[in-house]
Amino acid sequence: MDSGFFANLGWIISALVVLAINITALIVIPKGRKPTAAMSWLLLIFLLPFVGIVLFLLIGNVKLPKKRRAEQARIDGIIRERVAASGDAAADTSSWPTWFTRVTVQNETLTTLPPVGGNRAELISDYEASIIAMAAAIDTAEKYVHVEFYIVSWDKTTEVFFTAMENAVKRGVTVRLLADYIASRKVAEQEKTFAELDRIGVIWSWMLPVQPFQGKYQRPDLRNHRKIVVVDGRTAFVGSQNLIDRTYNSPKNIARGLKWQELVSRVDGPAVTEIDAVFLSDWLIETGVQLDDEQVPAAQVPASGDLVCQLVPSGPGYETENNLRLFLSLIHGATERVIITSPYFVPDEAMVYAITTACQRGLEVQLFVSEIGDQGMVYHAQRSYYDALLEAGVRIFMYPAPFILHSKHFSIDDDIAVIGSSNMDIRSFSLNMEISMMVLGESFVAQMREVEQAYRDAGRELTLEEWRKEPAKATFLDGVARLTSALN
Repeated sequence: MDSGFFANLGWIISALVVLAINITALIVIPKGRKPTAAMSWLLLIFLLPFVGIVLFLLIGNVKLPKKRRAEQARIDGIIRERVAASGDAAADTSSWPTWFTRVTVQNETLTTLPPVGGNRAELISDYEASIIAMAAAIDTAEKYVHVEFYIVSWDKTTEVFFTAMENAVKRGVTVRLLADYIASRKVAEQEKTFAELDRIGVIWSWMLPVQPFQGKYQRPDLRNHRKIVVVDGRTAFVGSQNLIDRTYNSPKNIARGLKWQELVSRVDGPAVTEIDAVFLSDWLIETGVQLDDEQVPAAQVPASGDLVCQLVPSGPGYETENNLRLFLSLIHGATERVIITSPYFVPDEAMVYAITTACQRGLEVQLFVSEIGDQGMVYHAQRSYYDALLEAGVRIFMYPAPFILHSKHFSIDDDIAVIGSSNMDIRSFSLNMEISMMVLGESFVAQMREVEQAYRDAGRELTLEEWRKEPAKATFLDGVARLTSALN
């Protein structure tokens, strides 16, 4: 046999292998996956089989391991039993619109956490002031402090927070801290940060550790993105801000002059119990320790105000996208206006339709984003939606450089708002563990209106006419980035 025969045989075998890979991909990939994500994976595998298969095996599963999801479901059952046994702390629902009542039912069905009344919430938009406020609350702790952040760093900005934890420990207060394994290990001088936690006596643990030799492994980019501080079950903080300097101590950010702009809410009242329940759930899953003696029933927390709050945890530990369902339900229920702030705005098709349909219903719809980006692919993917949004009538406001508008919140009409850690992007919907707080109350939305106006005053509005002058090279990159954003 000559060399030509073997060459032809090799080509035939290669073609059959590629065909087998493509058929297998067509069977496996679409199952349980959104059409856009499935098409993106199939396109990658068809064009680059080896690269596509390796990437799919590494990051193709958007859920945490089955054992972990089962543990989350078990904990949800415990929370449900405690809610039923602790009495009703919810406000009178008789004055609520039917559609809003249904949203609270949906949230409780998905998370077991009901809406509770009697709360007070204060928005803090100054970066350093929010860290000082958290430290001041920790200074009042008598029993325990629970801290959970995506990124934890001991630096000049956060030193006041670490000092407050140290003083609390010296007073006999138990301080527990959770930090995301990947995100917190990437920042500068992370070894000093966790050595400092050990020195001051904080009990801490990693969230979602990637330690395969210790039997701890899941898709590496499934992360815990929540930001939570709870003091004695009576005061809590939730929002977008990590525990780090607003430059993130990154030489690249410092060279560009980048500074993060955040929004945090202090919460007092029965809703703090729900925030603490999310922390306690994460603590139990990560450490195996169940802290029954520290769970304060919502009905036993005195009322501090007139706001109704409901916490909605979400992420790959749940069977569905709790935060996306919440956001869609609220936008569809809006009757006057929808105002969204998101640093990474890469919505799925359902969200795009909800937003543009709100415009078509005659609602006022506004979107606040950063003028510049800190993550190139996400920034270009976000820009790919501007044309359709502007055409539909969405008003887009650009927060000016060198600031990265990292706040994550939106308001519906004049009495409903959401604040938390969740972006309006596919990563936050599917890959990150997030926490969102839905608030019913005109006084809270009035605070948010002041924050939104500050964004308008600081930035500028992007018009359709201006956008259509964008160079073709930039919009080409936007389109490519949009395709890759669906790989989840």
